[in-house]
Amino acid sequence: MTDNAGVDDQTTLHATAVAISGSGVLIRGKSGSGKSDLALRLIDRGAKLISDDQVTIGREDDQLLMSPPPTIAGKLELRSLGICECEYLSGIALRLIIELKDQPERFPMDNQVMILLGIKVPCCTLAAMETSAAIKAEWALQRIMQRVAGS
Repeated sequence: MTDNAGVDDQTTLHATAVAISGSGVLIRGKSGSGKSDLALRLIDRGAKLISDDQVTIGREDDQLLMSPPPTIAGKLELRSLGICECEYLSGIALRLIIELKDQPERFPMDNQVMILLGIKVPCCTLAAMETSAAIKAEWALQRIMQRVAGS
């Protein structure tokens, strides 16, 4: 552990992040893949914005905390509307990474993980523009949280 309040490592990723019932979800994908659009649909379903376009992730002991860079805190880019202001959260624990792809596998392997700053984080792949993408994201997070509770 270092002297900077327990933060061992930090990075900023090109991604969007929301909190669903207090659990952080990081949405990754190519530019134009639907990260902000999926975040907007999740926010409409009750999620809270953490950050859009860039997410700062800091490792604190055995967890990863997500926050917006100060210059874009509370800003969400909506195609055809521009930059919109909205409420946001900071310092939210990362629980799920969603990788956006045009054609995700129909039956992916269970227990997919991604290693970020030395910590394994559960992940799944979704097609952002599917009508059910927001619901699938919520269900994926729910399954992960059930596994954590059952451990």
